[in-house]
Amino acid sequence: MPKLPRTSARGLEFRSNEPRSWRGKQIGFGRIGWNMSADFAERRVKMVDGQIRTTDVTSAPLLEAMLVVPREAFVAPGQRDLAYIDEDIRIANAADGPRYLMEPSPLAKLMQLAEIGPGDSALDVGCGTGYAAAILSRLAKSVVALESDPALAETAMSTLSALGCDNVSVVKAPLPEGHAAGAPYDVIFIGGSVEKVPESLLDQLAEGGRLVAVDGQGNSGVARLFLKTGGSVTGRGAFNAAIKPLPGFERARAFEF
Repeated sequence: MPKLPRTSARGLEFRSNEPRSWRGKQIGFGRIGWNMSADFAERRVKMVDGQIRTTDVTSAPLLEAMLVVPREAFVAPGQRDLAYIDEDIRIANAADGPRYLMEPSPLAKLMQLAEIGPGDSALDVGCGTGYAAAILSRLAKSVVALESDPALAETAMSTLSALGCDNVSVVKAPLPEGHAAGAPYDVIFIGGSVEKVPESLLDQLAEGGRLVAVDGQGNSGVARLFLKTGGSVTGRGAFNAAIKPLPGFERARAFEF
């Protein structure tokens, strides 16, 4: 993993200089490259100060990761000026429905809720272009980034590789199935709101494992923490959240005549 640069956000200070592997590097989204710049680094600080710390996110490792990971690398070139806005950003029209880069604040709150530790294995369900997986890569020991859309999976793989996230494996498979071959996981992060968390994902939790997801859509969504203890899983609501849905997690509709 590349070393973290030194920057600050209200008392947090980190190692100086950009990572050698990132400095002046062209990192592609598709075929078009971009340069890390002081302007985007400044926007990351403003994002952390204005959107994340103000919503009671206090985890120092998480704040550090969000100050370092270049969010602009995970959107199309024409969207980079929008990368740090406090809204979900539409990044693709996948075969199963539109896909979004989650708004920074709920993403950070969900990750803090999961209490990710440096020895944890994590599964990122619906990784999209890979931003959440890049954050997880700095918090956990290993990450499986699961994506059903081939083009998004390819983009995630190339961008994460270019950023030196060498503890992340991108897997292409149906999202509700998870990735049993890599189970059990200490942390499962679902990258969009769902109508139902499938048993197939809960079954892939390790003992003491945590799954975080937003249950419900629109303004009625609730972030929930599912915890596996003694072989059984219990869930609780943690905070309200309104984020875009992740396709594939809809409840079965009752048949109507």
